[in-house]
Amino acid sequence: MDRNAELRAGGPRARYLRGVSAFADPEHELEPREVARRMREDGWLVVDVREPYEREAGRIAGTRHIELQRLASRAETIPRDRPVVFQCRLGARSGLATRAFRAAGWDAYNLHGGIQAWVDAGLEIEPADGHVADH
Repeated sequence: MDRNAELRAGGPRARYLRGVSAFADPEHELEPREVARRMREDGWLVVDVREPYEREAGRIAGTRHIELQRLASRAETIPRDRPVVFQCRLGARSGLATRAFRAAGWDAYNLHGGIQAWVDAGLEIEPADGHVADH
């Protein structure tokens, strides 16, 4: 079954993504093409909160890597003078980061659907033969 058919059928990925919404704030979710445009045109920072092995498998060029477990201790290294977008595989971990950083005063957003949505939208990742690793 292809991924979209499974989502329509309410399979495991669909149930997981419904669970993701519990962590996300829809008002601060950005679609992949919007994030790509903001990075390119406005210099927005994107922080990848995935595990190192996930990032090594494939990543969005120009993003910064801070594992979720280290994010709180590295918070002050993230500039407050421009918006920041958090990103993970499907959007749950980065949704948590977005909510925490917004509560602490950052202009923070979540990449809706994570790097998987980025790839599904046809946007490039690096390395050229990269892929989205399972978590």
